[in-house]
Amino acid sequence: MSIAPARAAFFDVDETLITCKSMACVLARHWGRGEVAARRLATARASLQRQIREGVPREQVNRSFFRFLAGSHLDALEASGREWYEKARAGGLLHTPVYEALRRHRDAGDLVVLVSGAFSACLDPLARDVGADLVVCTVPEVTSEGVLTGELSGPPMIGEPKAEAARRIMTAFGLAAEECFVYADDESDLPLLRSVGHPVLVGEGPISAPPSETASWSWLPGPAPMTPPVAPAASPTAARTPAPRAA
Repeated sequence: MSIAPARAAFFDVDETLITCKSMACVLARHWGRGEVAARRLATARASLQRQIREGVPREQVNRSFFRFLAGSHLDALEASGREWYEKARAGGLLHTPVYEALRRHRDAGDLVVLVSGAFSACLDPLARDVGADLVVCTVPEVTSEGVLTGELSGPPMIGEPKAEAARRIMTAFGLAAEECFVYADDESDLPLLRSVGHPVLVGEGPISAPPSETASWSWLPGPAPMTPPVAPAASPTAARTPAPRAA
């Protein structure tokens, strides 16, 4: 970042800058191997997937995830996050098209900000590696002994809070929103995408956004799905332009 950046570039993380769901990966690493750990992980995944199928708001699903971490020590979670990242980074964790965009912004002196519903144990190793200037994320409530209570300090960093955080950062640095960029993939990222002048959809993007709005947005391919989709979706490339290179 330059001393006085002229622009900011905000990056969603899961399935945008990286190819997986970081919190699930760190949870699996933290709980370790063995039959008991496998049962715990299966229970957590089933509960979260059921909520998603039933249309529970993403903010509530996020809160539910952190309740599975109640009683965990933050230091231990951060160690698990570092171990996960070191191993996953060597296996193609970074989503190349988005990471290349981030590098162009960084090299141009733009303010690079990671904005995610995940938490520090997942995001700090990534931020150091890619050279992000700021990390805005969900903050778990932690006791004076460093133990997670299962609740949050503040709202989950999902939906409108992402956009509010981006606006605060742009205001603090004196940046014009119309000059700034957002890279994101999910329905819940629509407020964030709409908060800047250069939204960049990753993958299929939010399904509720009208084509009349997104036709002028830029686009980058999403990560390859972990399992083949039931039916291939129509390619959006005909309606969307390639993501701009940072000048």
